Amino acid sequence: MAPSSSGDALSVSDLNRRARTSLENTLGEVWVEGELSRVSRPSSGHIYFTLKDDRAQVSCALFRNRARFVAAPMHEGDSVRVRAKVSIFEPRGDYQLIVEAVQEAGRGALLAALERLKVTLEGEGVFANARELPCPPQQLGIITSASGAALQDVLAVLQARWPMIKVSILPVPVQGDQAAEAMIRALAAAARDGRFDALLITRGGGSLEDLWCFNDERLARAIQASPIPVMSAVGHEIDTTLADLAADVRAPTPSAAAERLVPDRRDILERLTTLTQRLTSAQQRQLEQLEQCLDHAASRLRHPGERLKVQRQRLGDLEARLTRVMRYRLEHARQRLTSDQARLQQASPQRTLRDRRARLDTLEQRLRAAPERQLSAQRQRLEGLMRELNAVSPLAVLSRGYAILESPSGVVRRSSDTTPGEVLTARLGEGRLKVEVKRRLKR
Repeated sequence: MAPSSSGDALSVSDLNRRARTSLENTLGEVWVEGELSRVSRPSSGHIYFTLKDDRAQVSCALFRNRARFVAAPMHEGDSVRVRAKVSIFEPRGDYQLIVEAVQEAGRGALLAALERLKVTLEGEGVFANARELPCPPQQLGIITSASGAALQDVLAVLQARWPMIKVSILPVPVQGDQAAEAMIRALAAAARDGRFDALLITRGGGSLEDLWCFNDERLARAIQASPIPVMSAVGHEIDTTLADLAADVRAPTPSAAAERLVPDRRDILERLTTLTQRLTSAQQRQLEQLEQCLDHAASRLRHPGERLKVQRQRLGDLEARLTRVMRYRLEHARQRLTSDQARLQQASPQRTLRDRRARLDTLEQRLRAAPERQLSAQRQRLEGLMRELNAVSPLAVLSRGYAILESPSGVVRRSSDTTPGEVLTARLGEGRLKVEVKRRLKR
């Protein structure tokens, strides 16, 4: 072949660029499966490795912006599937794969089988449980590993929020071939026990393989058939297993499950304080209404007298004393409650819960009954005062045999205000009389 002119020859960089473009446009994006080798993680955050089988190998590059989304392990000798673009590293002319995603080999078939099982179980109604769990439960059973961090997280949250809850640990393995069968036996044992009104099945996060026992079909059906409401909290928020779907309630993490199972005692105390303030305000309004009634009754009397003024002042003093007493009792009850709470934290909740609840009920009944007794006493005192005022009223005097003479010009107070022959009206205790003046008598 005749040599070409210098103008017809490609430079090495042009050749590599054209080869890269041709490969990328021709093959595009492909899935490749093989074994990891020579995995390198420089400080740049990129990952470089070789993907090989028993007959060939290819260099791969997983850049930092994609590497942070890869959850699969990247260890020497692991079998993986990668989604990548075929390309050429132009400076050296090396053929390579630009990796976009990495999966463990065989996981795709496993997940596909899991999805088919989900569809089957959903069609049978296994995921239809939606019973409400009591909050707080009287007796909670926790099905998990006795040595796992998830159990310690749950117990810590329960102790901080509601230390008086009764908890029983049903220890089981939470990963491995025997885990699902152990959890099924624990569910059956809890149902036979009869003490539990709620169950929590939980474990901390892990790989798909670590959590795989919670995707067991028999376990999902056992959870659905449990006569006791079940809450599931397996792994992290992004992990969803068949056990989560079959449970009555699913929590994203073990700690979140504990928060949903029990209320926060601090919220209860805050509500108690709010109710106390509302009770005090209601009592104050009732006292003000009674005072208005007293003022209205006094305004209707022609001669209220000095005694009514004294009694009003006395009522105000009693109101102030009652308010002070109520505030003192409320503060005393609040201090007692705080003291009981501190002692409760130091003592065993199982031994002291019943006594503390009974004492709190007694204090609440006494607190509610006190305002009513005070108001009843003040109402009786007010009625007695009104009877005394009626007793000294001019109308009451008439009922004792006296009469009031009235002329057309008004009440007759002196005999000189009348003339013989004049007709007067005599107002008696009951009825009126017309009388005629015959003559005026001297004293």
